[in-house]
Amino acid sequence: MNRDTFLKLLGPLKDKCDLNPRILETKGYKNYIQQKVEYNTESDERIRAYFLFPKNITEKTPVVYCHHQHSSNYEKGKSEIVGLLGDSNLAYAKELAERGFITFSPDSIAFEERNWHTESWWGTEYFELATRLIKGETLLAKVLSDVSVGIDYLLSRTEVDGNNIGFIGHSYGGRMAILSPVFDRRIKVSVSNCYCVNYKNSLNRGSGTRIPMELCIPGILKYGDIGDIVKLVEPCSLYISSASDDKWSRDSKEIYEYAKSNFK
Repeated sequence: MNRDTFLKLLGPLKDKCDLNPRILETKGYKNYIQQKVEYNTESDERIRAYFLFPKNITEKTPVVYCHHQHSSNYEKGKSEIVGLLGDSNLAYAKELAERGFITFSPDSIAFEERNWHTESWWGTEYFELATRLIKGETLLAKVLSDVSVGIDYLLSRTEVDGNNIGFIGHSYGGRMAILSPVFDRRIKVSVSNCYCVNYKNSLNRGSGTRIPMELCIPGILKYGDIGDIVKLVEPCSLYISSASDDKWSRDSKEIYEYAKSNFK
């Protein structure tokens, strides 16, 4: 599989539009400023995100795009990784801001403020998947396009060093940390935690894992697997973090050995 094939498999993409960004609120913390922002991702859709930057910033600063987890917690997204709710161990956007980085944390579609249902229900994400598949589109194309528009927003901020854009994510975010640098080459370094499983090893009902909804790409196994996508991450530097007892990372060693020769 090459990058052109991967992009073609994603299906059609929506045209980008003017961001029309707004800052909705600003709060100060000990070491950083937190802004809640809003911008267009499509002509009829706006996304809210948290933009954290160090206090007394004097020069353009590296930024880390921080993607939230899944765990079927549709009521949680960006707020968990900036430390406003949920598991404090997942507040990596907050921790990186405290260490001097700019961080950026939007909701993925169907999560938190983009969960249009009244409950934390998997059906919201399924709707976003199914309504695209029957039109010849994919949910992954939408998710990755949203990431790319988020980077467009970051480049509109005078505080951001556009030559130093990183990405980090856990679970759902871990998957996006592999896929996003393939889609958007502006990402220079990426950290993926808690996802490294080939499609082929989730096809058996007894595998203990399933294929996540956003990874449903018709026909992809004709061309390759997750390991082949990992190969396409280069020239972005990729760090894969996995645990030996984590079923969602069980192929990490196999994929590492398979893909490492593609990285300089």
